[in-house]
Amino acid sequence: MIFPTTTAFYGAILGLIYAGLSGWVIGGRVSGNVLFGDGGQDGLQRRIRSHGNFQEYVPMTLLLIALYEAGGGSQGWIQGLLIVLVIARILHPIGMFAPENSPRQFACRGGGILATIAVMAIVALLLLLRVG
Repeated sequence: MIFPTTTAFYGAILGLIYAGLSGWVIGGRVSGNVLFGDGGQDGLQRRIRSHGNFQEYVPMTLLLIALYEAGGGSQGWIQGLLIVLVIARILHPIGMFAPENSPRQFACRGGGILATIAVMAIVALLLLLRVG
């Protein structure tokens, strides 16, 4: 088993994105004078959900990729999956603020989450194929 250096590098990038999302939520709370929840503010609710969606999907996906890398998985697959994951996680919050039913909402929000789930599913299958 090797240390997953590629996943660690992209994990650090994703950590910075998550820190940015956290600051974005905090900024929305401060400017809206909201100490808990979303205060009924649509914009703050969208920030909170962008942050939460990241938290719900990225850790498991990174863990699966790290396991694949540590087990000697293909560097091409690792790089490709991580690049798609970073792009997807940047696109998702952009799409959260797109006009409803707009092409940007579909491409960014929908594309971001679909790409994230696809990365998770692909690496899970790659792990099963290696282990099974």
